[in-house]
Amino acid sequence: MINSFQQLIEAVQEKPKKKVAIVSPEGKTVINLVKLAMDQNIAEFILVGDEETVKGMCAEAGVYSGSVEIIHIPDQRDAAEEAVRLVVAGRASAIMKGNLPTATFMRAILDKQKGLNDNKVMSEITLYEKSIEPAGGGFRFITDCAINVQPTLDEKRQIIENAVSLAHKLGNQMPKVAVISAVEVVNPAMPDTVEAAALSKMADRGQITGCLVDGPFAFDNAVSAEAAEYKKVGGGVAGHADILMMPNLLTANPVRKCLVYYSRQRIATALMGAKAPVIITSRTDSADTMLLTIALAAYIS
Repeated sequence: MINSFQQLIEAVQEKPKKKVAIVSPEGKTVINLVKLAMDQNIAEFILVGDEETVKGMCAEAGVYSGSVEIIHIPDQRDAAEEAVRLVVAGRASAIMKGNLPTATFMRAILDKQKGLNDNKVMSEITLYEKSIEPAGGGFRFITDCAINVQPTLDEKRQIIENAVSLAHKLGNQMPKVAVISAVEVVNPAMPDTVEAAALSKMADRGQITGCLVDGPFAFDNAVSAEAAEYKKVGGGVAGHADILMMPNLLTANPVRKCLVYYSRQRIATALMGAKAPVIITSRTDSADTMLLTIALAAYIS
């Protein structure tokens, strides 16, 4: 079981190197990240973009051009489609967004005929280590922080399944899922609490498997055993959640940013629900976050 980012890095370094296809990598941040990942034996890369520009930036960053494969496709839309083809053909294990609009990148990913669409809801998961907490040990997931704005009940089910799938790949075979709301009781005036209770019942009846689901939970009694005991919230998930299923993007995204900017927490992200790992990093993500995100994709691919 992978319980820390250090273990994740070490596990990836011990495996045969996976290839990541980067779409339109013409940017100093992307090329520097390629060098950092190669220096740490995290992954190998296929760079799909303008060959002359990429070679020049590689030379500037100290990346020997012979150590990466460069495919000359200057057009961003065509580059995205080619990178998808590389993954479908098995020449790359994961695909990464470089210096191009997210809409152009995702259009190639979601193409129903040629893309990586698996007829599932795609969702983002943010991971951080529980080591900052008294309980310690292992990762906690927060989802969905970037893709689904106001998911329906069925979309929430699939978002949970995506997070559970990632937990299984990291060795946690029975993750505890807390469905978050503002309070820990069902209140008909608060639809999120009703949906949380429905998701819990769906898990009880086998409609969601491979995990323990309960809710609604307020954030405190999902992550703190002390808070759960004080509020008399029982069950196997209370105070010990591995996965926090947030009610919507407007709740999840600020929590993710608070982890980074207030708690100074290391994070990685995963985009699940496609046929292969998809790497999308934020322009404001640190080099460490980007490296850990690539390592995570390499490990689960």
